[in-house]
Amino acid sequence: MILPQQMTQKELAEQWKQGVQIMYRNQTKEVRIGDVVIGGDHPIAIQSMTNTRTEDVEATVEQILRLEKAGCEIIRCTVPTMEAAKAIKEIKKQIHIPLVADIHFDYKMAIAAIENGADKIRINPGNIGAKERVQAVVDKAKEYNVPIRVGVNSGSLEKHLLEKYGGVTAEGIVESALDKVHLIESMGYDNLVVSIKSSDVLMCVKAHELIAKECPYPLHVGITESGTVYSGNVKSSVGLGIILHEGIGNTIRVSLTGDPVEEIRTAKLILKTLGLRKGGIEVVSCPTCGRTRIDLIKLANQVEEMVADIPLDIKVAVMGCVVNGPGEAKEADIGIAGGIGEGLLIKKGEIIKKVKEEELLDTLRQELLNWNK
Repeated sequence: MILPQQMTQKELAEQWKQGVQIMYRNQTKEVRIGDVVIGGDHPIAIQSMTNTRTEDVEATVEQILRLEKAGCEIIRCTVPTMEAAKAIKEIKKQIHIPLVADIHFDYKMAIAAIENGADKIRINPGNIGAKERVQAVVDKAKEYNVPIRVGVNSGSLEKHLLEKYGGVTAEGIVESALDKVHLIESMGYDNLVVSIKSSDVLMCVKAHELIAKECPYPLHVGITESGTVYSGNVKSSVGLGIILHEGIGNTIRVSLTGDPVEEIRTAKLILKTLGLRKGGIEVVSCPTCGRTRIDLIKLANQVEEMVADIPLDIKVAVMGCVVNGPGEAKEADIGIAGGIGEGLLIKKGEIIKKVKEEELLDTLRQELLNWNK
């Protein structure tokens, strides 16, 4: 069985064309990041960012490999030092997805990152310094044909834009981003990706609606500083859900204060919920009530963890009682319902067999592993 993260870009693109629901997508230029292409008719790529010290090659590689397994398709690493820039070369030897170098302030780090194999760099030209420094970065990117992600956050708006718009606004964010895009274009380079981010969800939505009308480049979409796993998941799901449903966005990151693997799980579910990606088991469970006689919360979490790496495109229901369980699980392909000391295995609302409570999880697992046999 081939996991989604083991597919080639061509296979993913074919799955995308055959499997997702038809939805208007804002057409942009195509940009190649390593062996992943975004923009045009290509699938929306899932990104994350390491929270290790990039200079620590072993820890960084270990985290990236975990993210790969979870389904991460592009990874970003901070490059604050020359040691970090040089570490990219060794990190790249041990990972299997494109690496983006995140640069702030020092243009020399961007140049070194490109020379050491970064597949893309992320810069805000506004904090790189003089125009000559931006030109030096652009020239190096052009030499290696490495895309530049032009990133603007609501917290980095220039003083004249704050005065023009009376504070931080969607219009100001977009104008700032387009100014920087036009600067790089004037230097003879258009291998670009654009990102505009805010921690204000509705402002972020409006900014993306505005820039999608003006920008021909792929858009990296995310809600910045969205918070902990709980609040960040809610804000990212709302913001990204609206933006993506409007046909905007070519690659996404769910920013969370926590384990980056959680970002991938959320991103995959957002795309699957919107019909923008197939593959992966969807787990549904009842909210529990007074009829529940098993530890459903624990069981549902166990099922979700168990199915994470099983490459089936089906829905699994985990129900709390044998009275309403079969009926409520009717829309799922397969499910289990717990009772006092025993449980039911259900397919399409029909009871297949009774099993002991302690055998429920393993029974479900065996059914899933033998699903297509």
